[in-house]
Amino acid sequence: MLGTVLLLLALAKPVCPSPESAASRRAEALKRLLEVFGMEDPPPAPAHVKQPPQYMVDLFNTVANADGVTKNPDILEGNTVRSFLDKTHGEKMRFLFILSSVAKNEKILTAELHLFRLWPRATNGPKRHHFCQVSVYQVLEKSEPEAPGGKKLLAARLVPLQGSGWEVFAITQAVRDWMEDESSNQGLLVTVQGLGGSPLDPPLLQFASGGDHHESKKPMLVLFTDDGRRGASLPMAGFPGGSYLQPQAPVLPAKLAVPRLTRPRSPRSLDRLQPCQRHPLSVDFEEIGWSGWIISPRGYNAYHCKGSCPFPLGENMRPTNHATVQSIINALKLSEGVSSPCCVPDKLYSINLLYFDDDENVVLKQYDDMVAGSCGCH
Repeated sequence: MLGTVLLLLALAKPVCPSPESAASRRAEALKRLLEVFGMEDPPPAPAHVKQPPQYMVDLFNTVANADGVTKNPDILEGNTVRSFLDKTHGEKMRFLFILSSVAKNEKILTAELHLFRLWPRATNGPKRHHFCQVSVYQVLEKSEPEAPGGKKLLAARLVPLQGSGWEVFAITQAVRDWMEDESSNQGLLVTVQGLGGSPLDPPLLQFASGGDHHESKKPMLVLFTDDGRRGASLPMAGFPGGSYLQPQAPVLPAKLAVPRLTRPRSPRSLDRLQPCQRHPLSVDFEEIGWSGWIISPRGYNAYHCKGSCPFPLGENMRPTNHATVQSIINALKLSEGVSSPCCVPDKLYSINLLYFDDDENVVLKQYDDMVAGSCGCH
């Protein structure tokens, strides 16, 4: 008898999860979250404080709001933008970019070489030149790029000598070659000549190099790609004018209204009586432990849908025709095992992350179907 009592007490005693199981569940949850963001492991935080290129910060602010939600899904052609800094350590007019972090299955859309044009040096001679010709070559023979067949022209144009700022050259074909054969990446060569190809001595135009100038002016390769990841086929829309659709007003059907002279209902019971609507759902990257490598945003509101879909379904519940029919069948008990429709997102928005990857390159990536824009009964 005593043994039976002890057994019943043991069975009745709540079992608390051990610290090991809780840690294991957290690790598994974070692993699944990384999969949503297309990663196997979180990138390590940069070894020292690094400032992302201003171009990438400006691009993020153009594409997304402060919470990372996409303003207009048509701004970017693909869903990934990467920036790579020059690895030649200041070798003038020669540039090398390591693209090992780009996955083989990514579609190369556009590649750009960004060079910062310095103010021209003061000269005592007559100012006969107002423009010069800048040419960008793909290096084919690293040891002898000037030999016949040692380089291939990618872009050329006239650049004004006065003023300073960023100059951008298209180098897409070179990057596609390098992605097909990594060993063929011998870098880029830039030349500056007078009109008609005449040599300039001393050169009247210079670009900032990686070793001699501030990090904000370093030569940079910007790569636009698409990794093929796409979300569900729910209706997509652009950023809704700076704010999401307002949650549907919580109007209760008359027959489900809570009587006045009853004892208070439990929160769970009240949840069931609330009509389908959108509720906040905060995702804090610092709390998750990702703030070391994510630059922007620090977190975002994913929202979630909660509430009942009672018969009859009103227009404020945004029901589909299927949900309306299911609601009727459920209410009339015309078929066994048919539940009432579910409260789910019926409009989803994408978010954007600006972050450091494993090689400390700065990446802007867009992820579909990450924010519930509105809810409905489906």
